[in-house]
Amino acid sequence: MTIKRPLDGMLVLDLGQIYNGPYCGLQLGFMGARVLKIEPPEGDVVRRRKREVEPWPLVMLNSNKESVVLDLKQPRGREIFLELVTKADVLIENFAAGVMDRLGIGWDVLSKLNPRLVYGGSSGFGLDGPYRDLPAMDVTVQAMSGITNATGDADGPPTKAGAAVCDFLAGIHLCAGILGALVQRERTGKGQRVEVAMHEAAVTSLASAMGAVMDGDTNVPDRTGNRHPALAMAPYNTYACADGYVAIFTAAERHWHSMCRMLGRPELLEDPGLSSTVGRAKRMTEVDDIVSAWTLSRSKAEVLKLLNEAHVPCAPVKTAREVATDPHLEARGFWVDTNHPRRGKTRVPISAIRLHTGGKSEIRSPAPTLGQHTDSVLGELLALKADELTRLRTDGVTRPVTEKKA
Repeated sequence: MTIKRPLDGMLVLDLGQIYNGPYCGLQLGFMGARVLKIEPPEGDVVRRRKREVEPWPLVMLNSNKESVVLDLKQPRGREIFLELVTKADVLIENFAAGVMDRLGIGWDVLSKLNPRLVYGGSSGFGLDGPYRDLPAMDVTVQAMSGITNATGDADGPPTKAGAAVCDFLAGIHLCAGILGALVQRERTGKGQRVEVAMHEAAVTSLASAMGAVMDGDTNVPDRTGNRHPALAMAPYNTYACADGYVAIFTAAERHWHSMCRMLGRPELLEDPGLSSTVGRAKRMTEVDDIVSAWTLSRSKAEVLKLLNEAHVPCAPVKTAREVATDPHLEARGFWVDTNHPRRGKTRVPISAIRLHTGGKSEIRSPAPTLGQHTDSVLGELLALKADELTRLRTDGVTRPVTEKKA
């Protein structure tokens, strides 16, 4: 076969639920793998949020996948799954630690069945340790990892991040681990188990806040609002304009020099206490007041135009609605229109991973409806005949809950 993309010809069994596992499977699909989304009869948890039509997050995370319904709690469902494993290159799951073992389809079983299998699993806190069996969702992992405590104003309560950061950080870590394992398999001929804990993936994102702790700083509050997490830079904040907010920070001395000249305050350059990053950080409130006085009397557009001309890092604070129509994302081809079988025309993103010589990221097929490909996949890969496929549905092994009993 002709290889256009890195993973063309590879088969992935994606047992992922919600965001973490499915995001990993999405990336592998963009890289060319054939991804079978193995779902229980009731479907992915996200799919159940709306019965009348698939919710957008599910459609976004499952492009280029085929949906196969299998009840893994039934013996025949497990048998079929094990047959699929013999043909697979990769398996993805993000169940709680121990669930796959209790179903009789854990790593120990699957690796003997298919020694070349790359088994990628992501749980909340990993396969061992005192937190192993704690229930884990993005919000609880944010709390345990320190993200919630680091988010919000210094005089306000801990606040979870608005984005599902732990799910997506873990998903992309899992993808990276699987790709590394596939490279090693090419060299050794053997698959392996890849483990990612959401908790650990999230902790690494607290580099600045953890840096203050590791460096022994004692004057940094747990939460710093929109200021630098370690209170090490100024200006570094969101500033009110006449019609909204902008984010501004000076990452280098040249940025501060440009800002002073743009503000019409050249005398600030002569102040020895403001001549360094450390000095400005010590007078953070004063610096913020100077910048705020200037931004508040101007529109966002004017502030951004002047700052960009001065080469000072800045950005508008955008709403989700504004991001959905962002002209840069449009120009980059990030949003793609798909024709979903139930939602109709639906916009979804392509992969943020752009492989310039490894095949273009594209939506080859929209996210599937529940069990849309069960019969075709089992017929093709396992050579099951029509009467057997009918019996499986009648017995509830492959019948979605949305489908009437045969």
